Amino acid sequence: MFGPRKTKYRKAQRLRGAEKGVATRGFRAAFGAHALKAMSGSEITARQIEAARRAMTRYVKRGGKIWIRVFPHKPITQKAAEVPMGSGKGSLDHYVAVVKKGTVLFEMDGVDEATAREAMRLAGEKLPIKCRYVNNNEI
Repeated sequence: MFGPRKTKYRKAQRLRGAEKGVATRGFRAAFGAHALKAMSGSEITARQIEAARRAMTRYVKRGGKIWIRVFPHKPITQKAAEVPMGSGKGSLDHYVAVVKKGTVLFEMDGVDEATAREAMRLAGEKLPIKCRYVNNNEI
């Protein structure tokens, strides 16, 4: 599972609204010829990123090369069920990646366009946001 090995602070503030707006960095494909781009902003969990990666890898039968362009840095805490209000912040539950509209999530190279398009579609089904396949000519 993805997540930082070491962080300066164990818990962080949510900063809701950080996913609003349009990406000003990470919106162009830098490595591969095919890419999956976010069409809306959201927080994507480490489990969702891993599920999308597995879907792509299995479809291309471990051929080609895949780059993951987002990383879950932000810790999310959760209080246990039926705990009264107060008594501090909950314990660390999982990590998320904050994604803005237009961010490139995955890139792929070494496969033909039809295969890459279908693999990216399968990966997009695993994510909580609308995504779009783009190739290097469109970006």
